[in-house]
Amino acid sequence: MFRSPKIFFRVLAAAEAVSWTLLIGGMVLRATHGLDLAVTIGGGIHGFVFLAYAAAAVIVAANQRLKPGPAAAAIISAVIPYATVPVDIWLNRTGRLDGPWRVEASTDPRDHTLPQRMLRILLNHPVAVGAALVIAVAALFVVLLILGPPVPKG
Repeated sequence: MFRSPKIFFRVLAAAEAVSWTLLIGGMVLRATHGLDLAVTIGGGIHGFVFLAYAAAAVIVAANQRLKPGPAAAAIISAVIPYATVPVDIWLNRTGRLDGPWRVEASTDPRDHTLPQRMLRILLNHPVAVGAALVIAVAALFVVLLILGPPVPKG
């Protein structure tokens, strides 16, 4: 399904935008109809997709060897509603998402750094690493749910 970094990033950028819609829709339903459950559901889905998108942005930034500015824009865009869409369009139009996954080391010295080696492990064992990432994201998500909302209810 995710044969290229471009497809992987674009799918998760779109999912992040959709999850914003669910969260905002849930907040509207809570405000207009008192449906607290709508925020719980929309917020839960958004939180999970937010973390998954952030992980995807880091993976794609490493694979594509994005410079700090574009990498930070990709990661930070998840915080602003719907910002992942224009960032995705920008990265795509500027060719920063073009190219294959780096599953093998080349003669480039950058391919022999620890982060690039770790990336190749991830890319060569996607099911095992994907399962580990899902577990890690879910564990972080559970911890964040236990900690509660960032602002106490007043």
